[in-house]
Amino acid sequence: MDKKSLKALFISIGLHIVLIAGLVLGDFTGETKPLKKLATPMKPIDAVLVDANKLQKAIDKRNKIKKQKADKKAAEKKHLQKIKKRAEDAKKRRIKEEAKIKRLEKQRKKKAQEKKRADKAAKVKAAKKAKADKIRKQKKQEKQKAEAAAAKARSKRIKEEKAAQAKKAAEAKKIEELKKKKLAEKKRKKLEAKERAIQDEFLAQEMAAEMATRNNARQQQLMSEVERYGALITNIINQHMINDRSTMEGKSCKLKISLASSGFVTNVKTISGDAVVCEAAERAVYKANTLPVSKDPDVFNKMRNIGITVIPEF
Repeated sequence: MDKKSLKALFISIGLHIVLIAGLVLGDFTGETKPLKKLATPMKPIDAVLVDANKLQKAIDKRNKIKKQKADKKAAEKKHLQKIKKRAEDAKKRRIKEEAKIKRLEKQRKKKAQEKKRADKAAKVKAAKKAKADKIRKQKKQEKQKAEAAAAKARSKRIKEEKAAQAKKAAEAKKIEELKKKKLAEKKRKKLEAKERAIQDEFLAQEMAAEMATRNNARQQQLMSEVERYGALITNIINQHMINDRSTMEGKSCKLKISLASSGFVTNVKTISGDAVVCEAAERAVYKANTLPVSKDPDVFNKMRNIGITVIPEF
């Protein structure tokens, strides 16, 4: 409700109270007197008429609002008091904690100083003890070194004497053993030389025999291959040869054919035989042009200039 409405409400309430009081206290039994004419006419009063129930409700509502405001204000005041109390309590605790921290810090510093003094004293004591121990240890080491040096010198002298005696005996023994060893080595070398000569001779004979056997076998193999290729060449010549029974039957011709590694015929020479047969055989060789040859170099070297005997076939 705004201020203007409240003002109108209060004016209305005031007028109703005056009206009710006039009705209660006024005398309505007497004769009615005519009203005097006022010198100045009264201004009409603006009022809002409300009934008693609405008025009571408005009063109750206003009182309720007042109470709510009062309660709210009291609650806020109480809340502020609580906040203030908590702040004061916190401040007291903080002051107390700060005092406690200062006290503990003071105690800590005191203990630290005491510990520092104790550590310093302990270090001084330890340094003195270490120095004394070092001096005692040095003296002990010097004594031990002296005793060890004396013992070492004595042991060295004894050892050198024994070593000299042992060396002398060892040299004599070594000279004797060397003599025996040289004599034994001389005998052994002489025997080994004799055995080696026998073995070398035996091995040479075996190798010669084996080489001869291998060479014979290889030569036989080569000749066998040459003969095989000779047969092939003879067969090819017969295939290309024009034979005449009447002039060639019972006759033959021996040729020498020169071949390249590819089998190409480079030359044909008549060695012996019938002229007709030889002429026909030469023509057949040149006609064939290329003859079979072995890819084995050793076999080819044997058949490079191969001799062929041609016997006409009918």
